[in-house]
Amino acid sequence: MNAFDVSPLMRAAIGFDRMARLVETARAASEGPAYPPYNIEKTAEDAYVLTMAVAGFGPNDIELTVHENTLTIAGKAPQPAPDNGRVLYRGIAGRAFERRFVLADHIVVDGASLENGLLNVALKRVVPEALKPRRIAIQGAAPRAIEANEQVETAQAA
Repeated sequence: MNAFDVSPLMRAAIGFDRMARLVETARAASEGPAYPPYNIEKTAEDAYVLTMAVAGFGPNDIELTVHENTLTIAGKAPQPAPDNGRVLYRGIAGRAFERRFVLADHIVVDGASLENGLLNVALKRVVPEALKPRRIAIQGAAPRAIEANEQVETAQAA
């Protein structure tokens, strides 16, 4: 198992501890289990759908949580019906699971549905107005420098 140590890169960085956590989370996710299988589809410029195969699980058996840009989907194993020795082969996995997905900044869960054994989680990028690019109007006259006396008079008037 290869371990990637990012501490030498972080010696001269301040405030990038979140980046180290993201690298560690991505590394752990890549080594995680392959159950249940899933697809990620881009449906529009800023919209995605995560589809996960959860045969045998009902809406009350699955829990979705989002915390610090991590989407966690956990399923508790449904109680099997008593088979009285009639089941000859059990090939449908019904075990508990937990999958984690790291979400990019400003990605929010828009909704979830469970249909025909497939869990569909709608994701959407919602960029706050303060972070969107905005156009600055250019006035005809060149801006003039404000002298120190004008700044003091303006502050006293307020």
